[in-house]
Amino acid sequence: MSQDINRLTIDGIVPLIATVDVGTTSSRAILFNKLGQEVSKHQIEYSTTASKEKYGASGKRRPSFDRTSDDPIFTAEGIAIKETKYVEIEDLKQPDPTLRFPRPGWVECKPINILENVEECLAKAFSFVWSVNEQRQRDGLPPYRVRAMGIANMRETTIVWSKETGLLVVDYGIVWNDTRNANIVAEMKNKTPKAEQERLQEKIGLPLYSTYFSCSKLRWLLDNEAAVQKSYEEGDLMFGTVDTWLIYHLTHNRAFVSDVTNASRTGFMNLDTLDYDEELLCYWGIDRTKINLPKITSSAEYFGDFKVPEVTKSWMDPNDWDVLEKLANRGPAVPVQGCLGDQSSSLVGQLAFKSGAAKCTYGTGCFLLFNTGSKKLLSKHGALTTFGYWFPHLEGKEKNSPHFALEGSVAVAGAVVQWLRDNLRLIPKAEDVGPLACRVPDSGGVVFVPAFSGLFAPYWDADARATIMGMSQHTTASHIARAAVEGVCFQARAILSAMSADALGEGRRDREFLNEMEDDSEEQSALSTLAVDGGMSKSDEVMQIQADILGPCTKVRRSPTAECTALGAAIAAEMGFKNPKDRIMWKDLKDVKKWIFYNGIPKGESIPAELMPNLKVFVSESDDVERRHKRRLWEIAVGRSRGWMAAVYPPSARGTEGFLTDGLAVESPAIQPDNSPFIPPKHENLEREMHRKELRKQRNALKV
Repeated sequence: MSQDINRLTIDGIVPLIATVDVGTTSSRAILFNKLGQEVSKHQIEYSTTASKEKYGASGKRRPSFDRTSDDPIFTAEGIAIKETKYVEIEDLKQPDPTLRFPRPGWVECKPINILENVEECLAKAFSFVWSVNEQRQRDGLPPYRVRAMGIANMRETTIVWSKETGLLVVDYGIVWNDTRNANIVAEMKNKTPKAEQERLQEKIGLPLYSTYFSCSKLRWLLDNEAAVQKSYEEGDLMFGTVDTWLIYHLTHNRAFVSDVTNASRTGFMNLDTLDYDEELLCYWGIDRTKINLPKITSSAEYFGDFKVPEVTKSWMDPNDWDVLEKLANRGPAVPVQGCLGDQSSSLVGQLAFKSGAAKCTYGTGCFLLFNTGSKKLLSKHGALTTFGYWFPHLEGKEKNSPHFALEGSVAVAGAVVQWLRDNLRLIPKAEDVGPLACRVPDSGGVVFVPAFSGLFAPYWDADARATIMGMSQHTTASHIARAAVEGVCFQARAILSAMSADALGEGRRDREFLNEMEDDSEEQSALSTLAVDGGMSKSDEVMQIQADILGPCTKVRRSPTAECTALGAAIAAEMGFKNPKDRIMWKDLKDVKKWIFYNGIPKGESIPAELMPNLKVFVSESDDVERRHKRRLWEIAVGRSRGWMAAVYPPSARGTEGFLTDGLAVESPAIQPDNSPFIPPKHENLEREMHRKELRKQRNALKV
């Protein structure tokens, strides 16, 4: 024990990095040590307008109105949590929900609630460490001391506020998965020539006409909120994503910035110039002289010293305010100097630093990022081009240049486990899905395509719907559970294969890029390892199924750190020290891996049993012939699930916001790259009409 303390003690203290991680459904603050371990943590799960309804669809009273702090709720990943000293459930105390759903397809957040939650999480995390320090000093142990702060955040969510007052112009932000802007993007697409669409998309690396990104959300606010339009015309309007909002309020100098991993998701930033593009702004009708846009920065540089904002003082617990005031006034100050969008932060937290490294986060859906280093790849298979990170203070051009990534997502991952639990009642708890699935050696010929919200990359079919095929009287709950898990894993494999095809295609054109991926100075070669984190990754059974589906060429590596997203922001904050001598936790990315993966033991040396890292690797145990057969069945099932909603409801039956006129909502169309080989031919109009008439006839019969 004393040896471990000595290894972590520097200049009489145990240094820590503080991180703020703001997700779609929760906020947390975590203090990490040199080993990437959580020393202190506080989390707040958001309430929503849905949780505030007194009665559910069944007519029964909602559990949230009868629940006490001893009763669990379920996170976005389907994991049961209870309120404790370190985890709060906002639903139990917040009269004004952080998330609200005012109309079908609309998702709003309360930025002031998010700021207040962040401050409370920080106050509780610091308060705990300070109380521990009192005991450590009595025991003659070195105290903990936080040296810097980093921020990780959900991307694309759009917030506007006043330059004069610093207060919100409208009291909500439009969340990344909101689809109210479907009409705007459809109209822009229809009036833009194909050649211009392709040219603009090359600038931003994103599907230009997706509802996800901030550009069309800002346009919607300007078109529909009089207060926003007025502030814009007066030159008072400030625009930003969650990172900008937080850094602006948590720094002494009110730094108005956005790092490249967040700014690149607005649809306004040119990937080559790393700055706003005048043509892109004009395309969305934005006058640069009338709006205040945040400065685009690297992911690791000094933004300002931590300061608690006065705007939240009246709402905060006085004890929390006192803790943050003490922190803000201490010497030396705590610099805020790391910032990453959540998926990029997870890539860094997984230590996937090398070109060719890939990570997969299993949440409600799946997010896969494939590091392409300093090479900007434009996918031919439906993946997005984004930034992984940019740490400019590292030595060497290959280390300090902006790192790009390909990104793909699966719409349904943990959500299918929730469906098995809540809708089919096959399992009492989400973590039971792995053991249930492994009661049988295979799915018994059952294939489950979990396309509840359509298919994302690389298929890009918003009209696909979930299907379960191949059932017989032999089929059991275990077969269905296994097929559901395999469905998630097959989609992850499809994205990884598409990204691999993009990378290898570029490698044939650019030998230097291929050599960079094959260099084993820090990690294994391209696509040899998939780093995983998130809810489903905690199951050994599920990860073994994923490894079996990927095959023998790709291992699945589960991180020893559960909070990879927050850890990524901590790494960014440490890399934000310009002078290498100030980086006392980790000198560079190689040092990060040495301490977090191998407990500080140099490569080649044997690791004592007590210091063995909690790092688990899963290798395929599947037979080649069987694996290929399952893959063919999967592709056949995908083909049969596609285009279902287009057959049921042709475009003429859909409303103005991407929803059906007869009250049955569907998602706004996914962007389908015309050159993707995964996209099938369109359905014939006659077939669509026949399906539509038949289903309407069945529904009318049910109504009678």
